[in-house]
Amino acid sequence: MSGLFQVPWADYRSDLIDALWRTVSYTVVSFVGAVLLGLAVALLRLSRAWPARAVAAVYTEVFKNVPLLAIIFLTYFGLASAGLRLDVFTAGCLSLVVFYAAYLSEIFRAAISGVHAGQTEAGEALGLGRAAIFAQVVLPQAVRQALPGTNTMLVDLLKSTSLLVTVSAAELMSEGRLITSATFRALEVYLVISAIYFALCYPLSQLLLLLERKVRAGIPLSPWRRRRVRAARQLLAADPGADIKRKEAAV
Repeated sequence: MSGLFQVPWADYRSDLIDALWRTVSYTVVSFVGAVLLGLAVALLRLSRAWPARAVAAVYTEVFKNVPLLAIIFLTYFGLASAGLRLDVFTAGCLSLVVFYAAYLSEIFRAAISGVHAGQTEAGEALGLGRAAIFAQVVLPQAVRQALPGTNTMLVDLLKSTSLLVTVSAAELMSEGRLITSATFRALEVYLVISAIYFALCYPLSQLLLLLERKVRAGIPLSPWRRRRVRAARQLLAADPGADIKRKEAAV
């Protein structure tokens, strides 16, 4: 163990920074795509039209039961053999999107279904349309329920970018393989790469956990919601007897 750290890491600093940036890029682009596709599939699963439900169910079951590594190979090598050649970044992001969208669609479907039907009925009683009810009534409550599972998927997606080493995607694991080939110090190199992944994933998971707690506590996160809450408090402070008067009038 005394001769463990012998790799000249200063020589590879810029390459590691580029690989780190590429890993984050894969994660952000793929997660945004997976959320959008997963929400669309979840809405299809909840559709009243059975063909839409059937297509969404087939998509979900297929990509939930095929390994991510196989999807990466099919996207990068398989499509190329069929005449559709994608660059590494596009193929990597597409693989992660279609894989994680299947899991996120199940999370979103459960969260949307978990919103009580009375909430929709209340929106209809207020004269809101279907789109407005979903956006203003159902979705905010569904987000609160879907947040824990979505957070877990984000961290897992970040770790799964390491599988893109199989197509030389120039992310952290690919850079680790190149450094290992140059130095023949596999143990040291992969310990450092693992430490970098931990330094990425652990703070992210803790930040997401803090966000989840704030949402569960009902703390407004967006600026416009904070302004509305502040304005409501100012109105109550300006007329402290208004609430009592309303209760008396109701009696």
